[in-house]
Amino acid sequence: MPRKVNKTLIGLFAIGAIILLVTGIVIFGSGELFKRTDKFVLYFDGSVKGLSIGAPVMFRGVSIGTVKDISLIYDSKAGTVMLPVIVEIEEGRIKGAPSLGEVGGSKKMITLGLRGKLEIQSFLTGQLMISFDFYPGKPIKPRGIINRYPELPTLPTSPDIFALMDEIPIKEIARNLELTTQGINKLVNSSELQRSLTDMQGTLQETKGAMRSVRLLTEYLELHPEALLKGKPVLK
Repeated sequence: MPRKVNKTLIGLFAIGAIILLVTGIVIFGSGELFKRTDKFVLYFDGSVKGLSIGAPVMFRGVSIGTVKDISLIYDSKAGTVMLPVIVEIEEGRIKGAPSLGEVGGSKKMITLGLRGKLEIQSFLTGQLMISFDFYPGKPIKPRGIINRYPELPTLPTSPDIFALMDEIPIKEIARNLELTTQGINKLVNSSELQRSLTDMQGTLQETKGAMRSVRLLTEYLELHPEALLKGKPVLK
């Protein structure tokens, strides 16, 4: 006697296959599977207000990684709270330069003057990002608190950043955007605009009719040029 097929089991297998297929498309399509990255730690003095996990890590305006973690650690020796930020940087983003992930690579780049600092990512939202560049001669102050990741030096955060962010009239900007949206909605739904569109549609129809008449006249004259020479009516 043949075994009865379990439809529920078949359905579960089908769902699992679909999930695996979608996951494979996402992973292989984005290239994340083959992207090699290295993690580093940076320390910032003072506040990192506006910096969040997922924020971009840039080098002269080009994205080279993202922020992966932000934490608080109390330094008993200094009597202060440190703000270690873990970043993930894609290997080989700076062509021709030593890769940060190579043995001694980060030390070479630091010797060349590589430093990170906080910069404003969006004036509208007040979000920050980490920006790298070469600043030869700028002193470094290793912290050595987290030894799990190589440390990259940073520059002091300019107090002007937070002062500028506090001066941004976010509420006023949001209110202006809301008023602008309301004005656009009012214009789109106004009876005057609807009448104008109707009149424009009629004009377009008339223009199309006139162009059709011209085209027919041209075709007739091409076939009967003698009609024009004899002064006969060409179209009735």
